[in-house]
Amino acid sequence: MKVAIVGAGKLGMKVANALLGGDHAVTIIDTNENLLQKVSSHVDVMTVTANAKEIKALRSITISSYDFLIATTGNDETNLVIAAFAKKLGCGKVIARVRDPEHMQQIQFIKDLMNVDYIINPDLEITNEIYKYLVEKYTLSNGIFSSGKISLLEFNASKYSKLVDLPITEFANVLPGMLVVGISRNGKVIIPHGKDVIKDEDTLYVVGEKEPIQELNKKVHERGKYTDLQKVMIMGGGKTGFYLAEKLAEYGASVKIIERDKNRCYYLSTHLNDVMVLNGDSTDLQLLEEENLDAMDAVVTATGFDEDNLLLALTAKQHGVEDVIAKVSRASYAEIISGMGIDMALNPLDIVTSIILRLVQGKKKVLSSQLIQGQAEIMEVYATPHMNILDVPLKDLELPDSVIIAAIHRGNQVIIPDGNTEIEENDRLLMLSLISDITSTEKLLKENNRFSFFR
Repeated sequence: MKVAIVGAGKLGMKVANALLGGDHAVTIIDTNENLLQKVSSHVDVMTVTANAKEIKALRSITISSYDFLIATTGNDETNLVIAAFAKKLGCGKVIARVRDPEHMQQIQFIKDLMNVDYIINPDLEITNEIYKYLVEKYTLSNGIFSSGKISLLEFNASKYSKLVDLPITEFANVLPGMLVVGISRNGKVIIPHGKDVIKDEDTLYVVGEKEPIQELNKKVHERGKYTDLQKVMIMGGGKTGFYLAEKLAEYGASVKIIERDKNRCYYLSTHLNDVMVLNGDSTDLQLLEEENLDAMDAVVTATGFDEDNLLLALTAKQHGVEDVIAKVSRASYAEIISGMGIDMALNPLDIVTSIILRLVQGKKKVLSSQLIQGQAEIMEVYATPHMNILDVPLKDLELPDSVIIAAIHRGNQVIIPDGNTEIEENDRLLMLSLISDITSTEKLLKENNRFSFFR
């Protein structure tokens, strides 16, 4: 599949690297020649130094021969215009990154007018994940994800006391025919391995046949349980803070935003209803204490600086706030986060890259997918004839640590795999993978004939 990416920034490069893992042909267009030279020296892509708003630039690469164009520049209007031009010139599908709330209020009209297939809003996507966690408490709808005869259940280990302090290797002795495929611990989702031990505060993701999973669900879940969320403090009044405050206020929570920029505060106060906007520095501990930080049910740190977000999240946790969520874009901070006791850390780049990849792939191979706590993805994958993973024991596949084959649906049979299990053509696989390492997932699923993936 041929994909053109406009904009060689963080999102553009993240998407490009992931697509290359699946053997797609990628072209990156940007106006910065020096940046593209660095890109071409590190990544196997075609680079074009040009302004993609110019029709001649799109024609020069024969955009009509491309399956997708993804516009990821930092300007909404530029992305929409480029996507519209590419579509008019014959590109198969187009995706535009759009972030401004004014555009989102009339997004369907814009899509129809400009003939743009998909609009991606990183701030809105991360807001949806935060809202789902804070308000619904379960990151899976009703705690269960089902596909055919296979289901995946999410629950806290403390709800099933026999699992607490249990080594992963002994899990099948307690719950036969099931497999724990993911653990959420200290704000981080991990793929469990043989040496891991289940802890009391862990959130577990367990796979098995639908009926036994539903029976287990009756024991570990309270039917219709929702949060009593009342008071939320959002540190940072950027686009994520705006969308989240709007959504939580509509839910009925009492929301405070702390933002240091006075002009931004004016914008927030005139565009949000039933939200308290405070002009101040979130790192000012005296201010936080005056605003009753320790009385908050939840705190979300969404400033423009990862370091501030982590520090503020730790401060909130030390003040006894039950639910603390940090927006963190730098992947290198992942290990630091896991030891801080933060309830959830979300990377908008990972979330949006995952969504874009599923749009590019369509439904031909990845039949369905759902994000888990904004850090992992549960996918139903169709095993096509030329995939490299066919007819090889799982123990010999050298699966990356970030991926686990949770279950196999073969005809009317459900298989909970072990190391000797082999994947066969036409199997439907239930996989769990970390979106922070989505490139490894794409490499695992690619076919053995170049650029045939998802055709």
